[in-house]
Amino acid sequence: MRIDAHQHFWKYSPAMEWITDDMSVIRRDFAPAELAGLLKENSMDGSVLVQVDQTPGETASLLKHAEENDFIKGVVGWVDLCAPIIEAELKAYRSFPKLKGFRHILQAEQPDYMLTPDFKRGIAALAPHRFTYDVLVYPHQLPAVLELVTNFPEQPFVIDHLAKPLIRSREMDTWAKYIRQVARFPNVYCKVSGMVTEADIRSWRAEDFKPYLDVVADAFGTDRLMFGSDWPVCLVAADYKQVVEIVADYFPVDAHVKIFGENATSFYHLS
Repeated sequence: MRIDAHQHFWKYSPAMEWITDDMSVIRRDFAPAELAGLLKENSMDGSVLVQVDQTPGETASLLKHAEENDFIKGVVGWVDLCAPIIEAELKAYRSFPKLKGFRHILQAEQPDYMLTPDFKRGIAALAPHRFTYDVLVYPHQLPAVLELVTNFPEQPFVIDHLAKPLIRSREMDTWAKYIRQVARFPNVYCKVSGMVTEADIRSWRAEDFKPYLDVVADAFGTDRLMFGSDWPVCLVAADYKQVVEIVADYFPVDAHVKIFGENATSFYHLS
């Protein structure tokens, strides 16, 4: 299967303050029917639907989309990992076969949030239920990520959007240092996604991404990288086809089967 390992849906609301004025093109609703056509046009067999709102209600909505649309092969929802009842909640979520894992908007938290006892207790509860964890962070949070993954060698983690390197300002030394250290853990994967919105959204070029792709390709290898469009967020800077082409043109053709499907299928246990 060819899989887009990272996409979103939402009903737009002004409360979505992260959609700033320079992202006005995505200040509207995005639903499955629109993505279905794009997946078909780009020879994709399915996708992994990822949360954007930190409420149980959104997770329920994503699961409903997955139930109604066969192309949605997996869902990454949200759950309060710090809740005292986390074990009971995870046990209940096991009844949804397309729910594969969870994510918290860690990029909006202080780095040490992910190292608090309550958060780590929540992370420890995931693996016994075969749930994955998507790590959404900025480069300055990578030292904390390194400590987190060191403590949980059996938990499947995936770094979203290469940990958002500062492509626009061409900074990479600190990011590269820590992403390489994180990549030493075989249970940690990385999504080749979200790059166009970290570059100059109006004048990026494919070569802008090469230094960053060189690092993750070397650090993770082709067995632990997975393509994600980050649609519709990517529309701020590029259309769906352009995002696919950036990744397809960088990696050799013989790596496409893994990066565009096999790795995501294995990581998320997609069927």
